[in-house]
Amino acid sequence: MRPVAPVQKDGPRVNKEIRVLEVQLIDADGGNLGPTKINDALQAAEDAGLDLVEIAPNSVPPVCKLLDYGKYKYQNQKKAAEARKNQKIVEVKEIKMRPNIDDHDYDVKMKAMRRFFEEGDKVKVTLRFRGREMAHQDLGLKLLVKVREEVTTLAKVESDPSLEGRQMTMVLAPR
Repeated sequence: MRPVAPVQKDGPRVNKEIRVLEVQLIDADGGNLGPTKINDALQAAEDAGLDLVEIAPNSVPPVCKLLDYGKYKYQNQKKAAEARKNQKIVEVKEIKMRPNIDDHDYDVKMKAMRRFFEEGDKVKVTLRFRGREMAHQDLGLKLLVKVREEVTTLAKVESDPSLEGRQMTMVLAPR
């Protein structure tokens, strides 16, 4: 039989899980009580009706604080939820064009592209070549350069135009 690996606990060690001889103790008010034997620190926590929580495990000796562990965990959960709520997920929107696109169609695509940049999304411009259009890749490159110049105030080029098979792509990111 293989030996069973110890289960890794997420979060700080608490009370009896702290296995060192001496800790740097901080009381509930934030006052530094200095290096203290682990038994004395556990007794102080029990007397105060609080938990001994390891705050900085990598320091020598480890820093432990007297606090209500349930309340501490709850506050950390709230902080994490707030951070997730404020995150903006950047999406990559794709605009597909052809090398011989008409003026009005081009304007409609540019309007959509500007809206995507205002929303904070990246835009992947895909230019599709069909049949004999492959012989005129320079026209496609000119079109992508024109797109890039029109949106220089709103966006920066993340990846320059590149040809992959029958498609030429360019990625733009909002400024």
